[in-house]
Amino acid sequence: MEVILKETIDTLGREGDIVKVKPGYGRNYLLPQQKAVAANASNIALFEKNQAEIKARLEAETKAAEALAKKLAGTTISIAMLTSSEERLFGSVTSSDIAGKLKEDTGVRIEKKNILLQDPIKELGESNITIKVGFQTTVDITVAVVPLVETEKA
Repeated sequence: MEVILKETIDTLGREGDIVKVKPGYGRNYLLPQQKAVAANASNIALFEKNQAEIKARLEAETKAAEALAKKLAGTTISIAMLTSSEERLFGSVTSSDIAGKLKEDTGVRIEKKNILLQDPIKELGESNITIKVGFQTTVDITVAVVPLVETEKA
């Protein structure tokens, strides 16, 4: 089944692309969610007519993603966690923690699903984390997990 994408889908392609999908995926997900339309003659003609508008929107999205990637490139964030006397973490650092700290430190809001963290970080030290900032645009940041130092109250 061929469909025309109405929005960018990472696993399929960009807005305006004509892609071939399995009939069930198209019929049960893409079409009802209005993420795509059937690739018939009238829809193809409509999308060709709006091609310049789609191209301009995609270029703007790409420029925004590249600007965000440039802003985040080389960023190091430090997350303080409780540790035991043997310097083992109580808990772990998850993509939610990283997203929250990024927003706090840089003011950039990244959704936790765009932080490509295979497993939660469970030890002290630095880790390189990849963040997806746009369609096929990623940036690497460094996350330093440090022990939480409690201040003594006098």
